[in-house]
Amino acid sequence: MFACAVSTRWQDETVRIDSLPTVLLISVAGAGGALARYGLEQLWPHQAGGVPWATLAANLSGCLLIGVLSGWLARHRAPAWCRPVLGIGFLGGYTTFSAYAVQWMTLVVDGRPFLGAVYLLGTLGGAMAAVYLGAALTDRPAS
Repeated sequence: MFACAVSTRWQDETVRIDSLPTVLLISVAGAGGALARYGLEQLWPHQAGGVPWATLAANLSGCLLIGVLSGWLARHRAPAWCRPVLGIGFLGGYTTFSAYAVQWMTLVVDGRPFLGAVYLLGTLGGAMAAVYLGAALTDRPAS
């Protein structure tokens, strides 16, 4: 039915998602991730012209968690549904590249190009560092 390619330093595999229960679990997990991000937005609303801290927090913490998940799964046996449900479903729903791109553009269009550049580079650099840190927490450095 579906296939998702997963590539890490430790393993290259294609996880077949061919059962309706797995697809439903991914959907529910994706909704849960989206609701978690919505909760962050409610707790930390974005002020016009300011840094969208909730989106930044969601993207960086999501990168940290995907690093932890990848490192943990590389060292432990887990059910086949674990990676797609948690990685694609929950963390895919939780993080948001599209909101990041729109919020960066808004800062630039609103005449705050320096803040836009800081947000752009801070998110990218922070995301890479968070994935590495997450993997390192499981004693498996990411590369």
